Amino acid sequence: MLILRFNLAIMPKMDEMKRLCTQVRRDIVRMVHAVNSGHPGGSLGCVEFFVGLYGEVLRYNPEKFTMDGKNEDVFFLSNGHISPVYYSVLAHHGYFPVKELNTFRKLNTRLQGHPTTHEGLPGIRIASGSLGQGMSVAIGAALSKKLNNDTHVVYSLHGDGELQEGQIWEAAMYAAAKKVDNYIATVDYNGRQIDGDVDKVLPLGNLKAKFEAFGWTVLENPEGNNLEQVLATFKQAQTHLGKGKPIMILMKTEMGMGVDFMMGTHKWHGSAPNDEQLKKALDQLPVTLGDY
Repeated sequence: MLILRFNLAIMPKMDEMKRLCTQVRRDIVRMVHAVNSGHPGGSLGCVEFFVGLYGEVLRYNPEKFTMDGKNEDVFFLSNGHISPVYYSVLAHHGYFPVKELNTFRKLNTRLQGHPTTHEGLPGIRIASGSLGQGMSVAIGAALSKKLNNDTHVVYSLHGDGELQEGQIWEAAMYAAAKKVDNYIATVDYNGRQIDGDVDKVLPLGNLKAKFEAFGWTVLENPEGNNLEQVLATFKQAQTHLGKGKPIMILMKTEMGMGVDFMMGTHKWHGSAPNDEQLKKALDQLPVTLGDY
């Protein structure tokens, strides 16, 4: 039975975490607008997930980042196109200066459109964005921790459209067969992908039943944009660690959350706001921590 501890050194109070959520959303729309490129929709929808994960759930030390992740929890972003939210949260938690967000997608930046590793950016352990691969990497990391008697946990995030990739299901089968029970995966189930609604592009069916049939413990979070619910679901998932099964959280979110004209549509999956749209978005997102 794993004994879990939150990282009290960086754990903000709930109101501070909610202010950070608003600031991260400002960062996202500003980053994408500045280069007229990027993926704001899914990034905005996953803000509470990232703020909760790095603010209270993961056990880590950004000042002692290592690629192997020994003796700390590790996270892998599989749907790497939502890098804006990832970069913003990493910066606000001390992995690199917040002002570096200003270099997003520019020449010679460490903040590529999809996370990469050859630039040596703290917090990033794999290149991601080629969908379907992150679960395999996370399983490998989790097995490595078992072999090294490291009781820390591996986490990952995936898009729902990403589950249309066959490698996901190979990995899901393997994780259950090898009892990878130090691993918590989450699917951002917003129901939309670049070409439209997931149910119209390639329906996923009953995901809970599918993952359970593959041998996973499955939890559902119907309120993925509610920070308290995100944290409660993580805590519930942690109670299943060490019980012989990998753990999946199916998290319902709203693509474009926080910016009214980006919500309810797939059109902002990979589109940047123009000047007028940026102003409209920022008017809905008050400055809470200060812009980079």
